[in-house]
Amino acid sequence: MSFSSRSCGSTSSPPLSSTLTPMYSMLDSAAEQLMVHKDFQAAFHTCDRGLGSLASMEEEEEEETRCGELKSGFCILGIQALAELNQWRGVLSWVLQYYEHQWEIPAKIMQMCILLYSKVGEPAVMQEASRVWLHYQSNSGVAGFGTVAELYLLHVLVPLGLTDQARELITGEVGNSVFTEDQRQTALDVVEEKELEEKEPDPDCSLKTKTPAHAISSQGSVLHKLKAMIRLFYSRLLLTSSGSFPLRRAFLAAVLVYMLFMRLDPALPSSFMWISKLYQLIKQMWNAMFAPYYQTLAHGKGL
Repeated sequence: MSFSSRSCGSTSSPPLSSTLTPMYSMLDSAAEQLMVHKDFQAAFHTCDRGLGSLASMEEEEEEETRCGELKSGFCILGIQALAELNQWRGVLSWVLQYYEHQWEIPAKIMQMCILLYSKVGEPAVMQEASRVWLHYQSNSGVAGFGTVAELYLLHVLVPLGLTDQARELITGEVGNSVFTEDQRQTALDVVEEKELEEKEPDPDCSLKTKTPAHAISSQGSVLHKLKAMIRLFYSRLLLTSSGSFPLRRAFLAAVLVYMLFMRLDPALPSSFMWISKLYQLIKQMWNAMFAPYYQTLAHGKGL
């Protein structure tokens, strides 16, 4: 991956000025630190220094397009470096240090920020910035405007449950300019589905609120008793029916049927302990039943 001057301008473009040439070298260095050496901290510092240098020279240079390309390149690499450093909370504020207003942020960087904050479960961070960016008139003609609108709808408004704003976006000026009729209908269906999900009560939540605290705390003692009973029953089977596979299988089936009728929800934290202990017991019983068979089989093959 190279951000050399050859890739950013056509052969007919004028030669780079002496002040911009080092900036492209610095951008190449940041890309190499990020992609090759995986030195994310060094890559971020290089991007930060490059953006600082560009800020001090933009008033002196007439090559605004190339300065904008460099600025965008440094920001993209810097965002990737901050994400790798798990410092994603500071991404938007860092970007706004070099783009004075939210609507000035390039579309590609807006897309990256929306996806980043959505991935880490903080879509609200991008709500205001995205809204301002989409409603700034000059941005409606830039490449990537429609993608920003789609990401804002699906990764910000809908996850936050802002269905009224989502519907307004779809049927308003922004939606009419970037979505086809079929796309608008599909988006409205997504919003309606989100509204239905929010209106439906969560049965698991009501059960959790009705579960007394002493019942949860007493599960440990019940588990130990159940565990002891299972071990005792299984040891009796071993003594009374050594080598009898049907009885052992019947016992194992009985345990599984018991757990089925208990209807333990694997997603509940309180069920994890039960399932984990049951798994350990089944594993021990499996080894006790079949390990001698496999050992004998392996010994016979060795002979």
